[in-house]
Order: sequence, then structure tokens, then C-alpha cells
Amino acid sequence: MIYLTLIKIFAFIGIVLISYGIFLETEKKQDIVFMIGFLCLFFYALSIENLVFIIASGIFTLCSLVEFLEIMFGLHKQNKKYNLKTLIREK
Repeated sequence: MIYLTLIKIFAFIGIVLISYGIFLETEKKQDIVFMIGFLCLFFYALSIENLVFIIASGIFTLCSLVEFLEIMFGLHKQNKKYNLKTLIREK
């Protein structure tokens, strides 16, 4: 009973973190929050044994980790030409 409650709390925390991460300005913080949020959902998916959800949350966790590492090592390049904030300011 307590195990199921903890797993549902993990899922709820994951949902909240992912939703919060969308509004963060810096990509570094956003990737960390996404990584933790999707990791929480990954553990939830493991507990309910849903293969599609396990794969999806696992891939999103890895993608967030890769982008975070690219930023940390200076490999991440942002194209200012297609940045929405830049496009709005130019008009």
C-alpha cells in the first residue's frame, strides 16, 4: 500500500517538474528539471509495467541528459535565427 502511494507521488512530482520546466528561461535549468521529472515518470512506468511509457520516459530522460552535457561541455549551439524571442523583437 505504501509502495503504491510512493510511486504515485513520484509520478505527480514528475508531472509537476516537467510542467514547471517548460517555463524556465535557461536551457541548463530546464534540462535538469526535465531530466529529474522524466526520471520520476520512468520509475512510475516501471512500476506499472507499461512498455511504451517506459521507452518514452527513458528516451526523454536520456535526451535531456545529452542536451545538458552538451551545454556543460560547450557543444550546444543555439540558432538565434529561429529563436521566437528574437523573431518577435525584430518586428
